[in-house]
Amino acid sequence: MSSGGPSQPSPYTPPPAPQQPPAQQPPAPPQPQGYPQQQQPAPQQPGYSQQPGYPQQPGYPQQPQAYPANQPPAPQQYSAQQYAQSSYMPAPFSQRPAYASVLAQPTPYSPPAPAAPSPAQGLPALPAARRGGRIALYCLFGFLGLLLLALIAYFGLALGPLASVIGLVLALVPLAIVFFVVRMIDRWEPEPKSLVFFAIAWGAIAAVGLTLLVDLGLTAVLGMRGEVAGAVIQAPIVEEFWKGFGVFLIFLIARRSFDGPVDGVVYGALVGAGFAFTENIQYFAISLIEGGGEQLTVTFILRAIMSPFAHAMFTSLTGLAIGLAARRHASAGAALGFGLLGMLGAMFLHGLWNGSSFANFFLLYFVLQVPLFVGFIFGIIALRREESRLTKARLGDYAAAGWFTPEEVTMLATPAGRKTGLGWAAQLRGDRRPLMREFIKDATTLASVRQRAITGRDPMAPADEQALLARTRATRAALLAY
Repeated sequence: MSSGGPSQPSPYTPPPAPQQPPAQQPPAPPQPQGYPQQQQPAPQQPGYSQQPGYPQQPGYPQQPQAYPANQPPAPQQYSAQQYAQSSYMPAPFSQRPAYASVLAQPTPYSPPAPAAPSPAQGLPALPAARRGGRIALYCLFGFLGLLLLALIAYFGLALGPLASVIGLVLALVPLAIVFFVVRMIDRWEPEPKSLVFFAIAWGAIAAVGLTLLVDLGLTAVLGMRGEVAGAVIQAPIVEEFWKGFGVFLIFLIARRSFDGPVDGVVYGALVGAGFAFTENIQYFAISLIEGGGEQLTVTFILRAIMSPFAHAMFTSLTGLAIGLAARRHASAGAALGFGLLGMLGAMFLHGLWNGSSFANFFLLYFVLQVPLFVGFIFGIIALRREESRLTKARLGDYAAAGWFTPEEVTMLATPAGRKTGLGWAAQLRGDRRPLMREFIKDATTLASVRQRAITGRDPMAPADEQALLARTRATRAALLAY
């Protein structure tokens, strides 16, 4: 084997015939990469012939010679004069310079490596939402900004800056608890962050501000009402109306993201959590002003520890009703009718909750409110299972067409399968759990898109479907790459 330097002369290497130079051979075609190069047969030189029974070896004369059986012919030596007359002159007899080592000799010129190709195009993005919906959302955010300034002025003038800030800090505790639980519910098919933020902002700003304006108007027209009438009748009706109106607005401006009862429960609970946040600021600040730290502690335990989900549970009934209408491809009018039915249930539960404060609160709390909350939790679990079943059915359609394997459908459409898939991705080189989460998210969205395409309520579903199929295919390739 050669190491790259000039080959040493061999006694078996014959000089070619000096009569005529060897003919130039055309370059051999390139072989496919990964296959051994084929050896080209050496041209037969004049004056040499192949002996029968032996492979043709240059350097043997034409006249036949007798060789012992099974023995190679004796090598023939050539003189320096013979080598000097040959174009096959070996290195020791040539005038080529000698190098200190193989590494010191010059290497043949090779062109520079070609420039790296441009990076591949990114994954296709999903089609943007309707322009009308985006404009409406921006306008609503502007409206919320103006109401926020008015609420800040109200709390600062009516309750004072210090009490308002303390109430705000304490109100963050129940808000964080509810938000964490709602996000756990929303993990199966996460809603857009902009709509999540809008739902909380509507409940915390618009629903509270509009409720205050209506209360002031009713007081100016009807005069002061009794405490029981205000808490059990007026407050549930006015508050649940404005909270439910916010859920209906989300349905109108983002119908592509509002496609089932779980979405309705999520948006309703977020609106209710935002409303409770601002209302808790007011209650905590008033308790601090009127009764000091002792009364503030009691109010905090009752509202932040024992009943952080009250408003979220009430308004989620309105969202559940609108979500059921969305699942059935209902029109805006039909969704409004469903929403009003859910709103009546929310008003009833709200009035029952407020009325318990005028009776035996702890008795009604453990006899009525706790069972209602447990039933609410079981209802959420049932909705999650239904959503999982629907996801598995829709991804099964793609598996029948060859886009997914049956094992992938099980992994993507069941909680246990997702847990197993994430554990497997964690063992891959570089911890590919982020890729697995992206794969799960896109596949779940793909199932929802197909459901919307089947119902025919989303004209952008085919474009979404193509983009999501490309994204899931690319993510799978990245997961399996080595």
